Amino acid sequence: MRIDSNYNHYHSSFQKQHNENAKNSQEEPRQMINGVELNAKEVQALRELQNIDRNVKAHEAAHQAAGGGLTGAASFSYVKGPDNQMYAVAGEVPIRMQEGNTPEQTIANARQIIAAAMAPSDPSPQDYKVAANAAKMEFEARAEMMKMKAQEAKKQKDSQENADEETNSSASNHIIKAGTA
Repeated sequence: MRIDSNYNHYHSSFQKQHNENAKNSQEEPRQMINGVELNAKEVQALRELQNIDRNVKAHEAAHQAAGGGLTGAASFSYVKGPDNQMYAVAGEVPIRMQEGNTPEQTIANARQIIAAAMAPSDPSPQDYKVAANAAKMEFEARAEMMKMKAQEAKKQKDSQENADEETNSSASNHIIKAGTA
């Protein structure tokens, strides 16, 4: 499973806007940014792209921080900005849907997965899907735990009934012996 952020819809509109800006760039005042001369529209597009880059990286960092040992390294998809720099527009963090050795461990893992998936302030549809799958895993582990507890309670009840029968049988034998002497 992967938890991710995706601003790919921005990529195509950015490229189209960048191409239009290049056509209209001769008549507008220009500004130097990162060693590249940009017009006002390109500067605006660059600022928006920088903001998206920050948001994507923060989104993935939130997944990683909450996921602990269940998450892997973030990977990003980049686009080239008008300043010829690369900016992240999408990202993802792998997360292991790992069951534990006991239902309790599985429940703890599921809760950590849910926390990791929902950690960003703006969870993606994929994040909700991962959280839902982890909630299902937790539910199944709880059902298994309840089944195990019911079996243990039945064992204890049967064991207690057997002990009570032995005690009653022993008491009856004692009474008979006492009466014949």
